[in-house]
Amino acid sequence: MAQKPTRVRIVDAARELMLSIGLARTTTKEIAKAAGCSEAALYKHFSSKEELFVTVLNERLPKLGALLSGLIADPGGASVEQNLTEIARRAALFYEQTFPMAASLYAEPQLKRRHEEAMREMRTGPHKPIEGLDAYLRAEQRAGRISPDADTHAAASLLLGACAQRAFAYEAAPDRKPPQPLDTFAAALARTLLRGVAVADDPR
Repeated sequence: MAQKPTRVRIVDAARELMLSIGLARTTTKEIAKAAGCSEAALYKHFSSKEELFVTVLNERLPKLGALLSGLIADPGGASVEQNLTEIARRAALFYEQTFPMAASLYAEPQLKRRHEEAMREMRTGPHKPIEGLDAYLRAEQRAGRISPDADTHAAASLLLGACAQRAFAYEAAPDRKPPQPLDTFAAALARTLLRGVAVADDPR
């Protein structure tokens, strides 16, 4: 079997290390070693560990950003409830995988600041999904499928906040499992949120 291209091996190795030991403890040297290449080869593809982290988010985790971008461009392909359910499902999976990666940064304030500065330079960060969902909900407002009085930013914050909290809250639970299966959680969250933003007598 042919060996995977160097870039693919680097991104795969970065994902595995970031998931297993956290972003703070993962170094480019360790990533290169796990990928079977030199650190110099790694830097031919990526300028920094932060760029690698963003690449892992975009290419190796549930594609939340791509889903939101597609819905902003064409919000009417499915019902609002169906769209919100899929957003919630994918967001919950996304945060479930990113939480163990990024949590270690909070133990090292200097590294966290450096990481945040790099995110700002790349014009990305944890606020982007909220902005994307807010934009999608505003598109639905313009299409008349949710109430013109709905606070779309608050609704986006509520849905994504619940998904992020699901990833965090049950780490300390006895079996480390949320009380609802993912699909049940996503559907219930979408249905509950929609009650607050739907137009009167809307069939969803």
